[in-house]
Amino acid sequence: MSSTLSTPPSAAPLVALAQVRKRYNPGRPNEAEVLHGVSLTLGRGEFAALIGPSGSGKSTLLNILGLLERPSSGSYRIQGEEMVGLDDAGLTLRRRRTLGFVFQFHHLLPAFSALENVTLPVLMREGRVDRAAQERARALLQAVGLGEAMHKRPGELSGGMQQRVAIARALVLSPPLVLADEPTGNLDRHASDEVFALLRRMHAELGTSFLIVTHDPRLAARCDRLIELVDGRIEHDGAAAGHPGTQEPR
Repeated sequence: MSSTLSTPPSAAPLVALAQVRKRYNPGRPNEAEVLHGVSLTLGRGEFAALIGPSGSGKSTLLNILGLLERPSSGSYRIQGEEMVGLDDAGLTLRRRRTLGFVFQFHHLLPAFSALENVTLPVLMREGRVDRAAQERARALLQAVGLGEAMHKRPGELSGGMQQRVAIARALVLSPPLVLADEPTGNLDRHASDEVFALLRRMHAELGTSFLIVTHDPRLAARCDRLIELVDGRIEHDGAAAGHPGTQEPR
């Protein structure tokens, strides 16, 4: 892969949650606490799965990590900087600098080509797409196997190809961490395996950290680290099946 896509190595932790709680409708009769003092760290170069039954708080935890929701209490640091207390503009700035997102549904703009969809985060952050950003987007589309399809619109691509575009889009700003919410959940088994293999390759080649929410035990077992959330608490955090070693409790 071209050095255009390289990312400097770093051993510093990327994100750290400490005793994070999330309550909805506080002070009302229907108040509910979804996360109960969650502490979790993710470092550079990790490839982790977040699993748990429906209603365990996975989506809420992912939204807090993605700066899409605020914790009710606790600390959340990204690269050592506290996020709690930042205003909306500050959170948006950190989100664009630090995080990439891949969702179950690709959310590509149907009127835009694959290349235009990949460069959209650059346009939103910088207000323009310069030559360097264009070249990085092209290199990423080549890397995900869509070099010949970069000028096609989403409607001309298969579901797996559309998700490949979404992965390239998530990486175009070189985020140190990509949060993937059921990235293969809308694909058949063959396309799912292809997309997962691509995530693993991007992780290996770029050094980007990935946290993947999945209900698929096959895919979870192929991650390096397995984090299980049950009833708003981390029930297990350690090496996934097939990967030696353990993680310290978090």
